[in-house]
Amino acid sequence: MKKRVLVSGGAGYIGSHVTVELIQAGFDVVVADNLSNCDLTCFEGVKKITGRDDIPFEKIDCCDYESVNRLFSEFRIDAVIHFAAFKAVGESVAEPLKYYRNNLLSFLNILEASRLHGGCNVLFSSSATVYGETDKLPVTEESPRQPATSPYGNTKQMCEDILSDTVKATAAYGSEVMAGLDKTGPVKGIALRYFNPIGAHPSALIGELPRGVPNNLVPYITQTAIGKRECLSIFGNDYPTPDGTCLRDYIDVVDLAKAHVAAVSRMVENKMEDSYEIFNVGTGRPVSVLELVNTFERVNNLRLNYRFAPRREGDITAIWADPTRAEKVLGWKAQRTIEETLASAWAWEKHLAGK
Repeated sequence: MKKRVLVSGGAGYIGSHVTVELIQAGFDVVVADNLSNCDLTCFEGVKKITGRDDIPFEKIDCCDYESVNRLFSEFRIDAVIHFAAFKAVGESVAEPLKYYRNNLLSFLNILEASRLHGGCNVLFSSSATVYGETDKLPVTEESPRQPATSPYGNTKQMCEDILSDTVKATAAYGSEVMAGLDKTGPVKGIALRYFNPIGAHPSALIGELPRGVPNNLVPYITQTAIGKRECLSIFGNDYPTPDGTCLRDYIDVVDLAKAHVAAVSRMVENKMEDSYEIFNVGTGRPVSVLELVNTFERVNNLRLNYRFAPRREGDITAIWADPTRAEKVLGWKAQRTIEETLASAWAWEKHLAGK
């Protein structure tokens, strides 16, 4: 019997790419999304790429427990990949309560339903922001978490702790479940700490499609290149880095999606060494913001209108991954080059414009 994965926030950027890879790997998928930061464009693209018109889609808000519980009642769910969260660093600084309410409550509901319906495998969409501002680079999974530099980063740290604590606690329920005294079940968890996902599917049928003004760099680049935005702002050129702009680990979104398949497979095939595991998902190669902009121009033979702006609150100077553990344990490694990734981002933007 095929394993079924619930992808919360599955109509969004990363969720849609993960859904494609899950289906192509032989999983059944249920997509749940409240469409607060996306529309059905990428979900329709997923159906075209996979040739599947029968992918269940549930328009629900994961902050509504009854809706989440209903999903677990209607579908036999073997694993959950939880994306349903707000994710803009700057916005989280301006509206912290919005981030704490949504990001924590949605995850609490997923975990509670997972536990009450006999137990489940939960894959949490975490972030490199949990490492905070650190001088010891690259970061490994053993690197200490520093104080979060934004409410967004803090929600990721808190959700990791909630998952870890839930895994420990539900392991103790096992004997009662076996004795038929309790219908709850254990939760196993993996936290994938993403670095900076960018790019689009090679088909150009799905990609990053933010509502309103983009909070992430690459969609702002592509929208500036296509003429939707007048000028790209690079926040800060006085950081202690080679060119003065922040250093990041940019990973292709398809590579990132494949990491989810590897992690879910590890869970449902009972290959986990511990009930809670953490993996960095990055390339291991730092790229500056300015280098990324210049590479986009070169690869796509374009000139961008950009300017330097003051630093943005909540941004850290530099972060990149040591992805050794993911390669060794999950058998996963980033494959696509930054050039391929930036070409795919531009192809997606042109697809949206009908060019």
